[in-house]
Amino acid sequence: MDNNLLSRIGTFFNLVGCGLLILFVGSVFARELSILYLLLTAAALFLGFVFHRAAPRPEPTRFSGIRNARQRSRQRREEKQNKKTQDK
Repeated sequence: MDNNLLSRIGTFFNLVGCGLLILFVGSVFARELSILYLLLTAAALFLGFVFHRAAPRPEPTRFSGIRNARQRSRQRREEKQNKKTQDK
């Protein structure tokens, strides 16, 4: 299965788990405790965690321009140092 799809399924189960948790808390406030909501919450959050962790983290794209600029400047400095050592 596609890793991106597994991550999305994990996110879906996490959202469902959060919704079920809200229903459980509502049942507590209504003084009609429903353990089924708690069990379904735990199962959904567990599945969400497992599926979300199965997918590898994507490459970070934020600040890629800055990262590339740093790498280019580092390469230029190394080239200058290599050129100086070769000239001697």
